Amino acid sequence: MTPTASPRRILIASLVGTSVEFYDFYIYATAAALVFGPLFFPAGDPAIQLLSAYASLAVAFVARPVGAWAFGHYGDRIGRKSTLVASLMLMGGSTLAIAFLPTYASVGWLAPVLLCVLRFGQGFGLGGEWGGAALLAVENAPEGWRGRYGMVPQLGAPIGFIAANGLFLVLGLTMTPADFIAWGWRVPFLLSIVLVGLGLWVRLKIAETPAFAKVLEEGPPPAVPMGELLREHWRSALGGTFGAVACFAVYYLATAFALGYATTVLGIDRQTMLTMQLGAILFMAVGIALSGVWADRTSAAHVLARGCVGAVVAGLLLAPALGSGSLVAIFACLAFALFVMGFVYGPLGAWLPSLFPARVRYTGVSLAFNMAGIIGGGLTPVVAQALATRGPHGLMLVGAYLAVMSLMSLVALVMLGRRREVGVVLLEP
Repeated sequence: MTPTASPRRILIASLVGTSVEFYDFYIYATAAALVFGPLFFPAGDPAIQLLSAYASLAVAFVARPVGAWAFGHYGDRIGRKSTLVASLMLMGGSTLAIAFLPTYASVGWLAPVLLCVLRFGQGFGLGGEWGGAALLAVENAPEGWRGRYGMVPQLGAPIGFIAANGLFLVLGLTMTPADFIAWGWRVPFLLSIVLVGLGLWVRLKIAETPAFAKVLEEGPPPAVPMGELLREHWRSALGGTFGAVACFAVYYLATAFALGYATTVLGIDRQTMLTMQLGAILFMAVGIALSGVWADRTSAAHVLARGCVGAVVAGLLLAPALGSGSLVAIFACLAFALFVMGFVYGPLGAWLPSLFPARVRYTGVSLAFNMAGIIGGGLTPVVAQALATRGPHGLMLVGAYLAVMSLMSLVALVMLGRRREVGVVLLEP
């Protein structure tokens, strides 16, 4: 039996790869919220250090569209498989190198510079990862199963989060705070090499997707996929970008910002907050699984629109929950927000590929997803941290920010839907 004849092998390859990639990405987000501020930036106001750490987090989101262009170019010209392997190796190598970085106390300003360079490498690799994994699943999906196949790589997000934050939780429980700051935070970055090896082993055993094989049969691939995309399908690229904004805003407010705010402002113990987030992320996995089934029964756009409405509600609940300082209220808010996240993230694996023809699909999906990452995720922790410090109504402003991002996605979904209804866009699924 060939690799393409085995749905299980295809789905495992898409899931393992995204799990590894998101593990790498999340250990950085967690470390940025917990230790990178004092380790890599000048001593001073802890809030400024945390803001600087969040700014380094945003570097990867700038790199992601560049990676989307580069990996999308080769993914649409030479194939999905080779491109996915290269993206995994780049991000894995960047993550491993972070484990060996010197701190600001050792080398001064060279430390944050190196940190940002490697963070750029992480983002560059992830720029080509998600789109390829989504296409690997969706382009092999049987008719009527695109929603369920498309949500499988999305499950890599909660799996990677649980692995990353679970490891940080174990380290925090088994090490003294001094040892954790001194060297313990490096362990998750070192262990990433094991997961990357597993991802490579799985992906090297798969073949190209039927959709890409058909493109080659019909003629040569586009010489410059990005050029063709922006010339002929720019409206879909723009709509796809804004349609995906909500998922990033929800996630980074419910994880990176909430973790940093709770531990530095509310004084909640780090292990307690990590445990709460590990419990809440399970609701995201449930939401993703349900969204795939729902998308196949209705449509991916239908599920995304309902998820955006739920994200607006999550924004309204954020301020009273965090402001109360109650662990029960905070957990309930995080669980609801991440459950909603499942419905604005899970269907993207089926929805974004449906906007573009196969010959420029890797480029289109990767560009839209990663540009959305800049708008909805890259700056979100920085903006939220700045808003939260603006007096007694700061948290309300953070919640309003999430509501605005969610409404932006909802408007994009409605506009794309209307254009399809009048026949302006008619692209193959």
